Amino acid sequence: MTSIVAPPSRGSRTSGARSASGSRRRVSPLVYIASVFIALVTLSPVIYAVLGGFRSNGQLAESPAGLPSPWIFTNYISVITSSSFWQYGLNSMIIAAVTTALVVVAGVMAAYPLARYRFKGRQALFNVFVLGLLFPLTVAIIPLFLMVRDLGLTNSYWGVALPQAAFALPMTIVILRPFLMALPNELEEAAMLDGASRIGFFWRILIPLSGPGMVTVGVLAFVASWNGYLLPLLFLNDPALKTLPLGVADFSTQYSADTAGVLAFTSLAIIPALVFFLTMQKRIVSGLQGAVKG
Repeated sequence: MTSIVAPPSRGSRTSGARSASGSRRRVSPLVYIASVFIALVTLSPVIYAVLGGFRSNGQLAESPAGLPSPWIFTNYISVITSSSFWQYGLNSMIIAAVTTALVVVAGVMAAYPLARYRFKGRQALFNVFVLGLLFPLTVAIIPLFLMVRDLGLTNSYWGVALPQAAFALPMTIVILRPFLMALPNELEEAAMLDGASRIGFFWRILIPLSGPGMVTVGVLAFVASWNGYLLPLLFLNDPALKTLPLGVADFSTQYSADTAGVLAFTSLAIIPALVFFLTMQKRIVSGLQGAVKG
């Protein structure tokens, strides 16, 4: 004897959906407390540096953790009106832009055959890039310095941008490869039937569709290049080519007694990268989610 099970009614499905939605919305207060605590711990150095720039050296010595009283703006004004600060920022912007362009273009061109082509040794070649994640910059710094010097690229933007792009490629390919593999094969087959070559499919269809992944790797490369210190320190001896991290170090050495001024200079130096990262964080998350799903 067979029994017929009635399908769930619309009302029961609706109540079930509401129950599931309600359970998703209920978040324990401990989660909020833990989130606020972690956020405060993470942002406390930045907040201290920003507020410290509005204080005098006397206030910092009297009460290191206190609030500005009165608020002093001369520290920030003296930094903003300094021509060297803008020169450092321009150098950092040029190097970061060149590095980002190299990473995105070379990364997507390397990830494309690893994701869409079937050839012998494909996985082994991909593993070589994965192993690049385990290769720290400090280990290769001496041969890298000799190579850049022999190429005559010291004291140039390319001497910093090229090594930075090379060390960012492993992470770029690891993110982009699953992203490109997730694109359906039917799309490529339809393009082939319409007469498109593999190169045409790459430029006309794959590049526009892989925009979120390219934005993700581009933002990561830009922020890493902006905060880079070791490579500019080794390859940029000309004061006119120094970047903002080097400028912060020089300013800290030159005005070591002016702690408030150093805090103001440091705060202004981190603002561009911080604003850029916060502006693009949604695209970074969506790009990483696409890579994980792929």
